[in-house]
Amino acid sequence: MRRTAVLVAVIVTALLLQTTVFPELTLLGVKPELLYLVTVVFAALRGPAEGAVVGFVGGLAQDFLLNMPKGITALTLTMLGYTVGLARQYITSPSPLLPAVLVALGTAGGVAFHQAVAFLLGEEEDPFSYVAKVVLLTAVYGGVLTPIFFPVLRRAAAATHSGRVVHF
Repeated sequence: MRRTAVLVAVIVTALLLQTTVFPELTLLGVKPELLYLVTVVFAALRGPAEGAVVGFVGGLAQDFLLNMPKGITALTLTMLGYTVGLARQYITSPSPLLPAVLVALGTAGGVAFHQAVAFLLGEEEDPFSYVAKVVLLTAVYGGVLTPIFFPVLRRAAAATHSGRVVHF
């Protein structure tokens, strides 16, 4: 029960910040994707199962809240959470920069995948140069915001389970 309450609080807070505060803080017309950051951090700290769950719930919530095509963001974040969670086993020497690098790379891959799926489904018709700009700037934004949100998300991940949490 506690795990569910913490995950819901984190996802709702990220969605509220993403839809109310961060649209005003755009970088060359691109806003940050906080749910990508949350998914990558939870996956890196708790593993592929937790990353997939957080990604799916957060993605589905975003799809319904923003009236987007249902399931594209949920699919993207589920795959991102699972992939980052699997990659966690290959982290041998954690460093202070590792969370920011993971978030930047994960966000870049996730946004690129999301744009590709949306294009294939006929939802996106933007030129490749615009998509490349969005992928790059969203990744930079996520990497820059990681040091701000990481300590809070690490505490939330530790509160969701009494098991082992990787410390970076």
